[in-house]
Amino acid sequence: MKSYKKQKEQEEPPKIVRVRLPRNKEVIGIVEQRVGGNKMFVVCLDGKTRNCRVPGRLRRKLWLRPADVVIIEPWELDSDKRGDVIFKYKPTQISWLKQSFKNEKNSIRQTSKNSEK
Repeated sequence: MKSYKKQKEQEEPPKIVRVRLPRNKEVIGIVEQRVGGNKMFVVCLDGKTRNCRVPGRLRRKLWLRPADVVIIEPWELDSDKRGDVIFKYKPTQISWLKQSFKNEKNSIRQTSKNSEK
């Protein structure tokens, strides 16, 4: 009889098939503080802090806590201050994002150094 621990140790970590990236006006952000209800403050990568809410269709699907990485869609009116949370990244997806952006930054630096020479 096999033990559960041995099976768990032998399992491979889940492979990422596809990671959702922001489209059009969407921005990646990090949940800073929950305000109450379905609202929270999110610090976005464009340098702005927005008061965001979870739309009704996603309210039961998305359970958010501080330090979660999410995709934000800014509102048409008051886009600098408010937005909707559309998607929450899983830990494996976050690590993939970090690696891909790190590689992008390095490749951009290398191309800019080559063009200066």
